[in-house]
Amino acid sequence: METPAPTRALSQFVLKLHSRCDLACDHCYVYEHADTSWKARVRATPDEVVERVAARIAEHAAAHRLPGVQVVFHGGEPLLAGPARMRRAAAALRGALDGVCALELGIQTNAVLLDERFCDVFDEFGISVGVSLDGGRAENDRHRRFADGRGSYDRVVASIGLLREPRYRHLFGGLLCTIDVENDPPAVYEALMALEPPRIDFLLPHATHDVPPPRPGGARAPYAQWLLAVHERWTAEGRPVPVRVFDSVRRMLRGGSSLVESIGTDPVDLVVIETDGSFEQADSLKTAYDGAPATGMDVFAHSLDEVAAHPGIEARRQGKEGLCDECRRCPVVDVCGGGLYAHRYRTGSGFANPSAYCGDLMELILGIREAEETERENPVSTASGQQPQHPLTEDQIDQLAAGHGDAATVAALAAEQLEITRGLLTAVWERAPRDGRTAAVWRVLAEVDEAAPQALDAVLAHPYARTWARHCLETGGDGGADVTGLAEFAAAAVVRAAGRYEATVRVPVHDGAVRLPGLGRVLVGAPDGEDAEVTATADGFSVSAAGGTVRIDVHGPGDARWHPVRRVGPAGWSVALEDTDRYRDAHQWPPVPRQDEAEVKAWHEDLVAAWDFLGRELPRYAPGLAAGLGTVTPLVPPGDGSDVSGAARQAFGAVGIARPASPDTLALLVAHEFQHVKLGAVLDLADLYDPQDTRLFHAPWRPDPRPLEGLLQGTYAHVAVAEYWRAQARRDVPGAAAPFARWTRETAEAVDRLAGSGSLTPLGERFADGMARTVAPWLSELNGV
Repeated sequence: METPAPTRALSQFVLKLHSRCDLACDHCYVYEHADTSWKARVRATPDEVVERVAARIAEHAAAHRLPGVQVVFHGGEPLLAGPARMRRAAAALRGALDGVCALELGIQTNAVLLDERFCDVFDEFGISVGVSLDGGRAENDRHRRFADGRGSYDRVVASIGLLREPRYRHLFGGLLCTIDVENDPPAVYEALMALEPPRIDFLLPHATHDVPPPRPGGARAPYAQWLLAVHERWTAEGRPVPVRVFDSVRRMLRGGSSLVESIGTDPVDLVVIETDGSFEQADSLKTAYDGAPATGMDVFAHSLDEVAAHPGIEARRQGKEGLCDECRRCPVVDVCGGGLYAHRYRTGSGFANPSAYCGDLMELILGIREAEETERENPVSTASGQQPQHPLTEDQIDQLAAGHGDAATVAALAAEQLEITRGLLTAVWERAPRDGRTAAVWRVLAEVDEAAPQALDAVLAHPYARTWARHCLETGGDGGADVTGLAEFAAAAVVRAAGRYEATVRVPVHDGAVRLPGLGRVLVGAPDGEDAEVTATADGFSVSAAGGTVRIDVHGPGDARWHPVRRVGPAGWSVALEDTDRYRDAHQWPPVPRQDEAEVKAWHEDLVAAWDFLGRELPRYAPGLAAGLGTVTPLVPPGDGSDVSGAARQAFGAVGIARPASPDTLALLVAHEFQHVKLGAVLDLADLYDPQDTRLFHAPWRPDPRPLEGLLQGTYAHVAVAEYWRAQARRDVPGAAAPFARWTRETAEAVDRLAGSGSLTPLGERFADGMARTVAPWLSELNGV
């Protein structure tokens, strides 16, 4: 009997919380296109459906060892479900996935009903809010209207105003705009930008070959021309916010991955859950024909593995192999990917066709490619007059300069750090011995990157991946060490890609164990230097060595020989408590050995309390921390009882801390060290000072003079320290007033010293100005102004 192919995991879930809508948009694919299944749906999703969905996702994530999943609340209009039901849904999902994997929660809404009650729920559970808006009043109200014909613009913009308030700003996920080529592109862009969104999505209106998109005047590619007009304006302004369709094309042209389903050949791993618990394929299929998204499965009778194996789901995961011959021959197929699956539909030939937007996609990709080439040959200036040298927007630079940075900003830093690590991995490979063993390991890495790029990204995002790579490159090694590390990362990637890629990787034993970076280590009882074989299975993985085979079954009892990296902390910010990686000794103070369960429990409780403090008292820092700090490495505490912590320039996303006596102090150490992490990532992208300046500078808080970078790092970290003590002083914590005064004045003095150094670049001066503006009001408070 032929063994069935392993099921590829699903990691993105759209959960419908309400099947009706309070608007009557004439371009809506749910109510105005071919599918009519909404008429038979229960209106609000029952709690028992949500609880079953949460259990199914947790079961699936555990079985496939997923590092994280994304759940988006949708509709209809999800806000019609009400804040209480929304809260219960978020709590059920957080509770089910706590300790299983990270959970990213979002909601896509028309925002008509958005108010403080909803925002408080979103804040409690870390739910990112995307709002649908098609431009200014005239452009938006052309389509997005109430059933009685009234426009929705004023109500929506008022709700966005709530999201723009400081207390809720971190929740604002961005704007989604459906294109109407009758609307003026610059006018739409200006109207959206005026609302200061953290990102913008432009969507092609859903269409098929049976019901093609409107093309006024018979224009060949009006949607491409519309988007390219916006792209020209966006580029001229220095790309002030991420625009996912543009960023996706740019990434794909450089050989990267897409950010959207509608472009690229990356497999789609998304499923929709309707209000009655039915599993459906992507919502966009509703535009093809009545019943097109149906799977015939539901959360009560079917697992997500069964859903993932559905022919319709599989059809959207075949990459170029699933495209028609015409698409596979196209010169831009690797970027276009055939467009959105639903847009390929034609009666008689199904989805085996080019996109109904084929000409537009071709012209858009070629237009952006030409613009990229022109910019490389003739760099344009941004609105600030600086040359665009990094992926950060003007707003993101200003956020970081002020000392904080929202989730999108820190995520942009993390993405660039991942690219740096990928480059270092390649550099290690290039210096490794050219033998069959090394070639086999590199082949596995390349094949995982093709079959499951998210799995390799998750491995390389481990903070100590870069520490290992830099160690190899700086010491030269003996050749074998490089291969060892490559094999360890390849094995970890294979384990993470279980169900999407299969291979056995030979990994040398170190200290009697096999290291799987980011996952843990397996004690194998074999001598150092001998090989162990790591093989992923549907239910876990096995490690075989001379001492026998260790089988790790995610559904079975734990094995004492398996030391997994444990996750601790609250549902909105669980972190890896790293006590297994042999390259974690990077934080000045030595790391502790494997922690016992009592200590892990203590870390968990303290981090929960610390996160509560950060979210409540340092709200400008919390979203960035949640987006970028994924690892805490416990350090050996000093004998004198003092607090110690550290951050390593080559370990983005990690901080080392000896667990302090109180959660409030833990919050301080986390915020302090993550400032160093962020600034180090910025310094990897751009110069903030003249590296030729070798002078030493006195920092007010240190007796020994420091190089200019040391002063810059210390000053940036102490912006957060001063704000921490300000929060404590405002809470009337005994003894807090004095450190607030000290750190505020010393930080201001250090900023002045930086500004007066004469060695800051224009971007460095911008950071000094930003820190000065942050600290100035606190000085006024101290001076009684």
